[in-house]
Amino acid sequence: MRIGELSKRSGVSPRSLRYYEEQGLLTSSRSEAGQRHYSDAAVQRVSLIRQLFDAGMSSRVIATVLPCVDVPDDLDVAEETFTAMMRERDRIDAAIAHLIETREALDVLIRANSRHRAELSTGPAPVAQPS
Repeated sequence: MRIGELSKRSGVSPRSLRYYEEQGLLTSSRSEAGQRHYSDAAVQRVSLIRQLFDAGMSSRVIATVLPCVDVPDDLDVAEETFTAMMRERDRIDAAIAHLIETREALDVLIRANSRHRAELSTGPAPVAQPS
């Protein structure tokens, strides 16, 4: 299938599909006219790539994980992929911990702002100035 068809079937723009190829995540064959042609399996591969991007992985990390799908019976590939996935999981855990700290700091500010707004709303009525 050509790039337009893959785009339609996968819901991913042709520009993204070309990017996936540039990054080595997706392959195509070329016609004599230079048009890209993809196998039917490309739809599933693009879906997997999208899932990995949606999970926050970079194209570099995805490129290290995909060989496990491509060569499932190679122990060396499985080991390298496992290491990459664990590194990515550690990165995500650190990001989550940072987000939790940031949320807690924001909660402190929200409580302080809430007290301040309450004080402002219950403060003394303004005194009218003589004209």
